Amino acid sequence: MTSRKVIITGGSRSIGAECVRAFAKSGDKVVFIYKNSDDAAAALSMETSATSIKADISVRKEAFEAIETAKEMLGGVDVLVNNAGVSHIGLFSDMSEEEYRFIMGTNFDAAIYCTQAVISDMIRQKSGKIINISSMWGEVGASCEVVYSASKAALIGFTKALAKELGPSNINVNCITPGVIDTQMNKDLDKKILRQLSDETPLSRLGKPAEIADAVMFLASDASSFITGQIIGVNGGIVM
Repeated sequence: MTSRKVIITGGSRSIGAECVRAFAKSGDKVVFIYKNSDDAAAALSMETSATSIKADISVRKEAFEAIETAKEMLGGVDVLVNNAGVSHIGLFSDMSEEEYRFIMGTNFDAAIYCTQAVISDMIRQKSGKIINISSMWGEVGASCEVVYSASKAALIGFTKALAKELGPSNINVNCITPGVIDTQMNKDLDKKILRQLSDETPLSRLGKPAEIADAVMFLASDASSFITGQIIGVNGGIVM
């Protein structure tokens, strides 16, 4: 199989890091973008030989500059994984404008900007895979995570609409909605809540970041060539 040119956002930890590892193991050329975790990014680069770029991709200018740099390093782009995300737990009535902007900027705006920065290349080459990482809460909503849920729901609508627009150019756009995954983000949740969510999951456990990466690898492969505009739940059955 020909080596693919892959860009992954939010690539330094958890799901993003597992995606970096999976693509690197497949022999693909990988650049991952991260914002804060310098030590984790450096360790992952050393482990996988993937290249890291530090940027705040919730800012349009930084996102476009980071993607352009990544494309120069890779010599183009075949796969974009929009994985960057943050969570926020609290009453909607107490949310500040700053918190709102931060969540929407990281979870949704960043995906918009990074996708805009790659699609001209994909249209020109008449091929490409765009994979958005949403959440089961974008499908069903979560109390005390209202804006987080809204940002992830926006990714779902974005996926469906963009798939229609880019389909004639042979570009696949799909979305994965993870369930409750054993990530650093979820480690902040109360242990009783995590245990309850695990009990509510038909497979009776939390998911693993590598299991999301497996789904990403499938959607990035030729095996998914006739799949686009789809919302694929990797959630242990908690949402059906």
